[in-house]
Amino acid sequence: MDLLISVGLPISLAIIMLSLGIGLEIADFRRVISRRYPFAIGALCQVVLLPVAAFATVKLFGLPPEIAVGFMLLSFCPGGVTSNILSKLAKADVALSVSLTAVISLLSILTVPILAAWSINHFMGEDAPEVSISGLAIAMFLITTLPVAIGVSVRRFAATFAQKIDAPLSRLATALFVLIVLAALAGNWQLFVDNLGVMGAGLISLNVALLLIGLGLARAASLSWNESKTISIETGIQNSTLGITLAALITGTESGFSPLALPSAVYGITMYAVAIPFLAWFRNR
Repeated sequence: MDLLISVGLPISLAIIMLSLGIGLEIADFRRVISRRYPFAIGALCQVVLLPVAAFATVKLFGLPPEIAVGFMLLSFCPGGVTSNILSKLAKADVALSVSLTAVISLLSILTVPILAAWSINHFMGEDAPEVSISGLAIAMFLITTLPVAIGVSVRRFAATFAQKIDAPLSRLATALFVLIVLAALAGNWQLFVDNLGVMGAGLISLNVALLLIGLGLARAASLSWNESKTISIETGIQNSTLGITLAALITGTESGFSPLALPSAVYGITMYAVAIPFLAWFRNR
């Protein structure tokens, strides 16, 4: 189990982020300049409103400290390739989705370590493990930003090769995601059973609220329907694999998968149950 967490988990996330990078082009980053307003709305939802909503949910449901930290870690993790796929299925603005994913994923090496350290100290108090913000930032760079940059470079300078490996790499990323979620659940099974009711209700409520908040804010900002659908999905869909990995980076591998990873693992399952009705609505309207 220690080998899976210390070696397999970071490598798996790096492959997932490489898969994201392979699907990106330089134009996806340039597009932010020409579409500043919808991008700003999406960034506001992801970076500010999402953690605030998670904090409110944790307080409302009275979650235990470790589970509360897990909720907050999940809220700091941008959607990744999953949100891009769901935007495509929803017939939303995929270009906007990809641009948000590209930029926010790169910015996460600055935002996530600081917010994660604050959350742990706030909720766990004296029981909080020591968190090195610089160490966490370096780890985030190595397993998220660097693979994305490599993927973008491969797409830029070896487009044919990138197209060949895109689909197999995506399938591998999906398989690794499933394995990580199952391993995290198995490693905290009793805690999962004991907190399933309140944790599941909290995650589903948060997921639904975020999808609606993102949609409502986008409509209030007079964005188009397709842009609004994208903002909704980008706000409501998080990268649960990154949440699980963050938990492991913070607590180490000595005791198996950290309880801090449990909300992300459960969310990796519940988000699809929540997203499917929204996708059906988005596609048919």
